Amino acid sequence: MELLIKNADIVDGTGRAARKGSIGVVNGKIILDPAQDTADLVINAEGLILAPGFIDSHSHGDGIYGTDFGQLCKTNQGVTTEVCGQCGSSMFPVNAATLPVLKELLSLITSSFPEEMKEFDGFAAYKKYLSTLKLTANTALFVGHGAIRTAVMGFENRKAQPEELEKMKAFLREAMEEGALGMSTGLVYAPGSFADTEELVELAKVLAEYDGIYASHLRNESGGVVEAVREAIEIGRRAGVRVQISHHKAYGKKNWGKSRETLALIAEATARGQIVSIDQYPYEASMTHINQLLPPQYFSNGFAGAAKLLEDPAEREKAKALILDENCTFDNYYQNCGGMDRIFAAVLPETPQFNGMFISEIAEMEGKDPFECYFDLLCANHGEGTGIYFSMSEEDLDRIILDPNTMVGSDGLVKAMHENGHPRGWAALTHAITYFHKQKGLLSLEEIIRKMTSFPAERLGLKGKGIVADGYDADLVLFNYDRLRDQATYADSNRLTDGIEYVIVGGQIVYHNKKLTGVYPGKLILRERA
Repeated sequence: MELLIKNADIVDGTGRAARKGSIGVVNGKIILDPAQDTADLVINAEGLILAPGFIDSHSHGDGIYGTDFGQLCKTNQGVTTEVCGQCGSSMFPVNAATLPVLKELLSLITSSFPEEMKEFDGFAAYKKYLSTLKLTANTALFVGHGAIRTAVMGFENRKAQPEELEKMKAFLREAMEEGALGMSTGLVYAPGSFADTEELVELAKVLAEYDGIYASHLRNESGGVVEAVREAIEIGRRAGVRVQISHHKAYGKKNWGKSRETLALIAEATARGQIVSIDQYPYEASMTHINQLLPPQYFSNGFAGAAKLLEDPAEREKAKALILDENCTFDNYYQNCGGMDRIFAAVLPETPQFNGMFISEIAEMEGKDPFECYFDLLCANHGEGTGIYFSMSEEDLDRIILDPNTMVGSDGLVKAMHENGHPRGWAALTHAITYFHKQKGLLSLEEIIRKMTSFPAERLGLKGKGIVADGYDADLVLFNYDRLRDQATYADSNRLTDGIEYVIVGGQIVYHNKKLTGVYPGKLILRERA
């Protein structure tokens, strides 16, 4: 045996009660309770929990593949498999003519782009690039609807013509042929927000040919969240595909409690035979583009185009009126938060002196009206940057994690080693244990680990993952239950988790003593053909 882990308390990922036991590893596969007691490497795990490696079901790690901080931020929280390409954003397919606006869309997940990106005309080309990278974790990929639409139409705010829809289908079919898990949408972001339900149904029908998954950042997560969940379920029903609701929430104080209605819709769909899954990060604040206060129509010419518009004082007054309109129909981040004193500037690339401050604090420091200050920041940063929005309730968080269709995902947006962001990027998986289990007692240890291991493996089709059992991949995490504590905060997002002793991928130790070991056994996981 290459590795023997003995005397561990095994939480096997199925939800069954923990038991004392040992495992061996041969050729990267698990041997449960091996007869022999020698191996090339022996770990005495007395007093430690042995669990399947955690699956980050909503990672966004594709923006930082191959970087040390990109590996560390996920590995330190026990992640051995990342699922990427969500929210309509992927680095493929690329059309050279629209590459600049695609990079604007992807600015949420990365600050730098590979030189080879201009060649990523499909998943096949992207896979070739991935094969050159060293990865600590395994990775599986969705293709982004936003990327597909950008390759065909740019950021044009209009209905797709029949010939354009056929081009989008061709891009999607190529990605599915090459092993993508499915297609993701970001319907709150341009250009995804410009697509109607019919376009999405037609594309989802392509997914049905491959038993692919339709994963959606909904069109609205606040006042229209119930209707948005209904739309996602309807797309799945009409196309005959599985549905994944991304980072599910009820956003904005006046919408708190709407998770009762959304979860009821999902339960009804499940009772009809549909497969509808949810991923969730365990925090009451979200993080996305700092420009998300603006209505979607401002992005017809990309983020920089939106910022250019706001150089005009008359346009600023118009935008402010739309943002303050209580009858607005877009996902209004300003109203959801309740004001500029609950919108936190995480990363402003051109004005970093304001990072880590609320917009209201920046306005006071600068002696400006908060809206004028916000518009000035957008202009100075060419429409780019990220913000943290405090707008969710503890009760909705609890209700959603308890739903039988929910798994855990980080939605981690980490763009640099020393760039402060949201703690979910460095700690979401461990925080799910400490918050929902250790602190609140809502779920047993076995139950919360199942939601991070065998359950996402089952729903996402990750064969050989998520269970400590004979013949399964030796992707494992060993942790000290009493010492397990996530340290990342909103003020200091990049702190490492305490208590994670070993992270093992394919039988090889990739993390120990709070450090990467310099071993890179991570592989690309492709959807198996139906």
